[in-house]
Amino acid sequence: MTNSRFPTLSTVGLAALVALVGGLGSVVPAVQAAGVQAQVFVSPSGSDSNPGTQSQPIQSVARAQQLVRSMNSSMSGDIQVVLEDGFYRLSSPLSLTPADSGSNGFNVVWTAAPGAQPVLAGSDQITGWSLFDSARNIWMAQAPTGIKTRQLYVNGARATRATGSVPSAATLAGWKDPSGQWPPRVEFVYKGGNGQWTEPRCDVASATGGAINMDQPCWNNSNQRGTNHVGPGSLGGAASAENAYALLNAPGEWYLDTGNSRFYYMPKAGENLATADVEAPVLEAIVNGGGTASSPLHNVVFNGIQFSYATWMQPSTGLGFSEVQANYLNQGSSPTAGNALFNWYQTPANVSLTYDQNIQFTNDAFVHLGAAGVEFGDGSQNDLIKGSVVTDTSGSGIQIGNVDMPQASGSSQTINITVQDNHVFNTPVEYRGGIGVDVGYAANLLLDHNQIDHLPYSGVSIGWGGWPDKAGSPGIANFSHGNVASNNLIFNFVTYTSDGAAIYSNGQTGSSFATGEHITGNVMHDMVGVAHVVNTDNGTDWMTVTGNAMWNTGLSNSWGYCHTDYYAGEGGGLDHENVTGNYWDNRSGNGSHGQLPTSTGNCSVQGNTDITSQSGVPAGLLSSAGLESGYQGLLNWQQAPNPPVGGGPHCSPTLGPPTSVSASAPGGGSISVSWSAPAPSCNGPATAYAIWGYSAASSSGTMLESLTTSTTFSGLTPNSYYIFTTIAFDGSQWSNGWSNWSSWTLAT
Repeated sequence: MTNSRFPTLSTVGLAALVALVGGLGSVVPAVQAAGVQAQVFVSPSGSDSNPGTQSQPIQSVARAQQLVRSMNSSMSGDIQVVLEDGFYRLSSPLSLTPADSGSNGFNVVWTAAPGAQPVLAGSDQITGWSLFDSARNIWMAQAPTGIKTRQLYVNGARATRATGSVPSAATLAGWKDPSGQWPPRVEFVYKGGNGQWTEPRCDVASATGGAINMDQPCWNNSNQRGTNHVGPGSLGGAASAENAYALLNAPGEWYLDTGNSRFYYMPKAGENLATADVEAPVLEAIVNGGGTASSPLHNVVFNGIQFSYATWMQPSTGLGFSEVQANYLNQGSSPTAGNALFNWYQTPANVSLTYDQNIQFTNDAFVHLGAAGVEFGDGSQNDLIKGSVVTDTSGSGIQIGNVDMPQASGSSQTINITVQDNHVFNTPVEYRGGIGVDVGYAANLLLDHNQIDHLPYSGVSIGWGGWPDKAGSPGIANFSHGNVASNNLIFNFVTYTSDGAAIYSNGQTGSSFATGEHITGNVMHDMVGVAHVVNTDNGTDWMTVTGNAMWNTGLSNSWGYCHTDYYAGEGGGLDHENVTGNYWDNRSGNGSHGQLPTSTGNCSVQGNTDITSQSGVPAGLLSSAGLESGYQGLLNWQQAPNPPVGGGPHCSPTLGPPTSVSASAPGGGSISVSWSAPAPSCNGPATAYAIWGYSAASSSGTMLESLTTSTTFSGLTPNSYYIFTTIAFDGSQWSNGWSNWSSWTLAT
């Protein structure tokens, strides 16, 4: 057979195809790896009517969840959900409950197939672009009616929401969208509005009578704050405005006109919207859920998966984004439940779990997300985030714990979390007061061997409850203790805001130096804004800072500093801090490493070494910080390929195998074989097939080719059994594996 759509066997090589089949060993089900009870295979080209085998995969993670729940009540080994390469568009979040847990100590493992880069996505692909305004090169595309999003991505890169200078009331009153409506959610951005470490956002309610009226309660939450809220009492003037068609004025900017559900975009040079992958996030979560204090979610692993394209719409409501610090927001005059002093709440994450135990995220990627990236919240225990990439999140990268239950106990505590060997970088990009790794109230956290770089504000923030110290009061009593930040490499931080740090702490972190927070072995350099590299802020008590290196601090101090101790029973003086054995740069700031105490009291600062550059740091300290050797490859991480344009959820970059292979013996030493074609790949349908027939008598095989979904093997040995499998070709590539085997058929 010779056909331009199909390579001949001489081109492909018979030996290569035989090797793919695997000989007689593939006739029987593959032996599972030790400790694996069952596998469920998922592919974008599969069908949810399939059984979920490797040759007949299902298509959706929702169906995979159903299958797991049918077999996880009494496990004898791990259950693996194996995600083949491709883009999985979710119509709703993968919401986990205790029913999704492993049992008998085994895990439910959601994992990428070998070599695959599956993407769980919460977006709609926007296609059908046409030129709307040729003079300004603005293009338009119709989206689903009622679509809401705060982000848009073009060819795997975040586009810029239309932005510009703050208009006058008269100018703003005259703005019109293409649909004819006044733009309903013009957003003012207040850089440094609630303190130089913040960037609050509030929408405009109206522009009438020469006045701009701001949306509520965002405006009052940001301007009428209680004494327990750090920062100035009013926002001041806005730095910029966003989200109006009138602001669409630069290549790479976009706007969504909610009056007609149409996107408007000014392409960058070289972008072709006919072929561009344009993603509009619509879900507010990719994975969420958890359990309860008495019945937690447990024993679930996510491995090798990219979580992308989700939004978060609260800032586009009357609540706005009334930031206190570190992407914690003021929710009004009523205190948060369980927290008698604060009425703060946490920016959510697009991958978020609470009341969970023994959950692992390994070798994953959290990228292109509209809230924080990944979070273990209240009641998260014995969890792990390791070997993962976090970048291009709107809010903080990783969040551990919360600030709503300072005195949580038992299974409600966030405790024993490990965040290790991850690369967090170039984030957050929208709510730029966020943190690379943010820790609220937590105990026995290990933050170790991470690389955290290129951050608008702080690299790490640990501990809360210190702010009442500004009013001469002790920090809030809380369960935090035993937290360790060790061997991390943090650089290029505080690039946009001020008063941040590489590692920022406040509040009481334990009850002794043994149980308090430890910052040790970290390498931190190149701080841009004015702050302290290691900032032990208000109420920080029982803190140990030892064996760290800091240089290129700019106008900042390496460390700062011990505050007055207001905690009952501690005798006054200064907070307990042990700052020793560090290598730090003292060329700037207050002529010292920080605001050193005038009397030592409980604060011990001694045995530190002045340096002026990296050359003054011991080689062992430099080499041990950051990603360990087995995780250096994260520095070369590449996001998964963009999905095909126009393919939707049923289009896969790879062709699935044929299915439903059957055979019959018409006589004359021949057997007829037929099968079902796989779903088309993004290249199109299968155009040809190779069929392998195996003889039980001779332990040998024969290969045939076909342009249709049936063929006949002739000249076979009478009274011998044969079995058959097939592989497909779509004009560009072979299918991702062989079909199932037919039943044994007797040649007559």
